[in-house]
Amino acid sequence: MSSAPLPPEALDAWLTALADRLQLNPADVPVGDLLDVARDVAHNVARPAAPLSTFLIGLAAAKNGGTGADIEAACAAASELALDWAPEKL
Repeated sequence: MSSAPLPPEALDAWLTALADRLQLNPADVPVGDLLDVARDVAHNVARPAAPLSTFLIGLAAAKNGGTGADIEAACAAASELALDWAPEKL
């Protein structure tokens, strides 16, 4: 198992392979939207929250029908929350 990071040019190949393994259509994966959400969450909430947030987006989209519009709505909701995130100090 390699610990080297994935070079940017290999992203499409990785996503295609993973989508195939998960029996998904790679065209149904809104890469730009998901990366934008991950950035917003990582910068405004916490880095570890980014992958967990994209997982929750996938769950929410699937629960609500799994269409492209469902994914876009979940991404928009997550980004909105992340950009407004200001938790009270503990």
